Amino acid sequence: MSFKAEEWFESINCGNVLISYQGEVSSELITSSLEVVESKLDESNEDSKMKRKVYNVLVELLQNLFHHSEMVKGVAGNNEAMKYAIFVVTKPGEELYSIYTGNFVKNSRIQFLTDRVEQLNAMSVEELKELYKMILNNEEFSDKGGGGLGMIDVARKTGSKMEYSFNEFSDEYSFFCLNININ
Repeated sequence: MSFKAEEWFESINCGNVLISYQGEVSSELITSSLEVVESKLDESNEDSKMKRKVYNVLVELLQNLFHHSEMVKGVAGNNEAMKYAIFVVTKPGEELYSIYTGNFVKNSRIQFLTDRVEQLNAMSVEELKELYKMILNNEEFSDKGGGGLGMIDVARKTGSKMEYSFNEFSDEYSFFCLNININ
């Protein structure tokens, strides 16, 4: 039985939700979502450092969804291939925000992604800083245009471990769920 992204969305879309979305990812969606979150953060009594941190981490995560989501058929009752993704921003505690993202990845990338997240989770703040500088100075880019800095930046800005899972959808694709806590 394949993973039901809609059920996962319902399970995380609760509590004090700032924004939630499930569907096709586009640059317009990212822009409008960031505007909504920025507005809600501005309306809150949150300190400016926390607002910046939440906003900047969300920018990185949404860019990752846009650039790394695979075109998949059969999602949310749609037989057309689409770049389907989920993101939810919640405020579960006084000084805590959680950002959940989910997107389809090829099964052949699971080991690479697992290794990358585990590597970042195991690094100290100083090691993350050095890795960031090294990649920035190396100027190597992936086939999708990135240098791998996004997830490093998320790890640096949050200071917390990334929680993740892969849920089998088909023989070719799995759904990559990521949870980032910011405090």
